[in-house]
Amino acid sequence: MAIQSNKPQSKNMGREEVVSTDQQLARLDEDIRKLKIEFGIFFNGGTKRAPHEVRGRVESLIKRIADDRNLTYVQRYQFNSSVARYTAYRELWRRNLKIRGEVSF
Repeated sequence: MAIQSNKPQSKNMGREEVVSTDQQLARLDEDIRKLKIEFGIFFNGGTKRAPHEVRGRVESLIKRIADDRNLTYVQRYQFNSSVARYTAYRELWRRNLKIRGEVSF
């Protein structure tokens, strides 16, 4: 008779899950959207600190995807579109921080 535990069994058995490029691109789009919302909350006075940690996470994900040499043309187009959108937001946030007298990034 086997003893059953209440812990759910993991399908990957301790192995690190490999994330596909499409999932990384979807995550990048989602993180950019969340960062835009968090900066909106910050600029409207909802929080005291700018979300620099989230910004760093987005930039590291951008660097990780940019280093991938196996992107298809569709994935490269989607990545470049996301980076262009992020760059436009980043410049807007930089100008707003400069106007407020905050530390620029």
